[in-house]
Amino acid sequence: MSQTLYDFSAERLNGDQDSLANYRGKVLLIVNTASECGFTPQYAGLQTLYQRFRERGFVVLGFPCNQFGAQEPGDAEAIGQFCQKTFDVSFPLFAKIDVNGDDAHPLYNWLKHEAAGVLGTEAIKWNFTKFLIDRDGKVVHRYAPATRPEELVEAIDALL
Repeated sequence: MSQTLYDFSAERLNGDQDSLANYRGKVLLIVNTASECGFTPQYAGLQTLYQRFRERGFVVLGFPCNQFGAQEPGDAEAIGQFCQKTFDVSFPLFAKIDVNGDDAHPLYNWLKHEAAGVLGTEAIKWNFTKFLIDRDGKVVHRYAPATRPEELVEAIDALL
C-alpha cells in the first residue's frame, strides 16, 4: 500500500515526536522555512493565514531547513525564539530537517514525489516552497518560494 501523509511523523522544535496523523481532516500548508532568507518575512503572512483559517481546520506546518545558502544556522531554541519574537509565530514548528539529498526527511521525499516542481523536477529549489494539502491528506498544489502566503487565501478557502 502506498504511503499517505498520515504515515509520517516529525520531531517538533521542543524534541517531541508529532505524528502527522494528528492533523487528519485538516487543510495543511507545509513549508520549509529559514530565518535568514529574503523570503523570511513570509513568516508574517503564514501566521496571518493560520490565524485567519485555523478555526475552520487549517494548520501551517513549518519545517526549518539549512540547505539553501545556510540561511537557518540556529539550533531549535534559536529558531523558536526568532520566530516567536520576530513574527509571533504560533503555528507548529518542527526540528530542522533536510528537504533534499540522501538525508532528506521522508515526509519531504513523499511531498516532492506527490507534487513535482517546474518541468517535473522533484528537488526543492529554495526556502519557503509550499505544499497545500486537502482534508484527505492529498497534495493539492506545490507553490514556489516567491508565491506570497496572501496569494493562497482563495485556494485555502476553497478547501475549507
